[in-house]
Amino acid sequence: MNLADLRRQLAALGHLPDDTPVVLAKDAEGNGHSPLDEAKTGMYLAETTWSGEHYLTEEQRLAKDEPEDWFEAPDDAVLAVFLWPTN
Repeated sequence: MNLADLRRQLAALGHLPDDTPVVLAKDAEGNGHSPLDEAKTGMYLAETTWSGEHYLTEEQRLAKDEPEDWFEAPDDAVLAVFLWPTN
């Protein structure tokens, strides 16, 4: 899914009230759920078609108090939107 796909799907839900909760599934089988906590950008490197690694953007990494704790994103990582669960 890309951001355009997500925007289209969210637009179809535009009739719902603003206080409707947004909940993330733990996995594709629905073996657990957690409310959405935040949406942020970052760098993503796919390892397979269903899994990959998250890296901070260069700006995020440099803004950290201890940037050495974070690895620089590989050259083939792409900017992505990450949806973070509460738990």
